[in-house]
Amino acid sequence: MVEFEDGRLEDQAVLSAADSLLRPLAETGSRLRRAAMLADSSLAAIEPEEHVRAMITFGPEARLLRAVLEPTCTVPLVAWPRLGLPGWVGPLDVVVVLGGGDKATLAGAFEAVRRGCRLLVVAPPDSVLAREAASSATTLLPTVSNDPLAAAIVALAGMDRLGLGPEIRLPQVADAMDQVAAESSALVDVSANPAKAMAMELADASPLVWGGSILAARASRRIAEALRAATGRVVLSADAGALAPLVASVSPRDPFADPFEETPRNRRPGLVIVDDGRDDEQASEERQLLRNLSYTQEVTVSNLCHDHGDPVERYAVLLLKGLFAAAYLQIGLGRH
Repeated sequence: MVEFEDGRLEDQAVLSAADSLLRPLAETGSRLRRAAMLADSSLAAIEPEEHVRAMITFGPEARLLRAVLEPTCTVPLVAWPRLGLPGWVGPLDVVVVLGGGDKATLAGAFEAVRRGCRLLVVAPPDSVLAREAASSATTLLPTVSNDPLAAAIVALAGMDRLGLGPEIRLPQVADAMDQVAAESSALVDVSANPAKAMAMELADASPLVWGGSILAARASRRIAEALRAATGRVVLSADAGALAPLVASVSPRDPFADPFEETPRNRRPGLVIVDDGRDDEQASEERQLLRNLSYTQEVTVSNLCHDHGDPVERYAVLLLKGLFAAAYLQIGLGRH
């Protein structure tokens, strides 16, 4: 079994060797800022659409768009996963295409142009997708980085301009991501670095990840994927109905057990709570249930919190915090 060594999190030689793992996370805010600058003139030219029947999104992070827009969008919204478009889509509908050169994305863009849809495309200006989507009803939001999250946030800013989504403050979102990068820097000691601290909390655990709101739940799934890749362990993201029985079934700690005899079979879970401050009454009750069970069963609880800013800022910050923690967990395990 691979053992976690907390000394690796302070070893500058180890951290330098893991630069390719940490640097892309640290540059997330700057990639968004650059994407926003490139798309600024295109965003400014977008006028509100008054007669929209429905909105269809597809491409990487299309489901993130749906999660952000559904609570406030004034028209039906579909995240379409298949080739082409639904048969009913026509000129009264808005189609949002997030950059990608896969067959499904290109086919959807081509169909949207053919049917005369209002089209919003986030892609490199010299890409095949940009060429396939070109039309008098198309707005291209240019991007140059291969960052689906940045592309999705810029697309949401376009939805804001169309009058179909919440207000998105791109500079504030990028600044908030920079703040996460600063506090999670490899140069920051574990005593002041929340990402390193969370990695140590999960060093020997099989993480269970929970988020209450729609966007917190989505962030929890992405964080679980990162933790799974970082550790090679079973990591579950689910609602309280699935997680509570797992926590309740954990045996209390044996004070006489040999910690060096721990195996994957008897590894204890660690609960990660993702909190964007937007829980409804049911989610609040579920959170309290999981906390109480964790306390009773002596299960460690790690908290990822960001409860201010617009919904997109909260999501982006929570996701980045979780990704940094997963990166340091991977480094501590020597798997980088």
